[in-house]
Amino acid sequence: MADFFDALNEQHIEFINAQPMFFTASACSVGRINLSPKGMDGSFKVFSNTLCGYVDITGSGNETAAHIKNDGRVTIMFNSYTRNALILRIYGKGRVLRPQHPQYKEYIDHFPEYNGTRQIILIDIESIQTSCGYGVPTMEVIEQKETLTNWTRSKGEKGVSEYQQEKNVQSIDGFETGLND
Repeated sequence: MADFFDALNEQHIEFINAQPMFFTASACSVGRINLSPKGMDGSFKVFSNTLCGYVDITGSGNETAAHIKNDGRVTIMFNSYTRNALILRIYGKGRVLRPQHPQYKEYIDHFPEYNGTRQIILIDIESIQTSCGYGVPTMEVIEQKETLTNWTRSKGEKGVSEYQQEKNVQSIDGFETGLND
């Protein structure tokens, strides 16, 4: 059975903090639905019971930012991979903070420093849903991958910026991501 909440409570926050990864989902009224796994240590933070967010590292696309610019809706999902089954979804409206945004410094200091940081995605929480998660397998984390960290380090700041201009200015459906705003 699913339960709905207007805001995060302490049990929700403890659960979120214990998860090694999460998923983001977003969409516009037309085009593809985006679903992305995330999982770098410390990359997701709860700022209050109605505000959370994650640091977004440069990658092959920038779909979430394009969808937020176009529509605003975003869903975050956490799964338990332990024997204590649970799924927690956060539904809300997203905001994108890039380094030039006046609030960026206020939030970026809450995250570890990552090579290739592109932006912060904040989510103003509209509702929370928990459900059983009985179908999710029990798994264990072996290690954090260093591939993205190594790739951004090898590119350097200039190389990452050039890559963003080539790959992250538009979504795969042609929506502007706001990267050059």
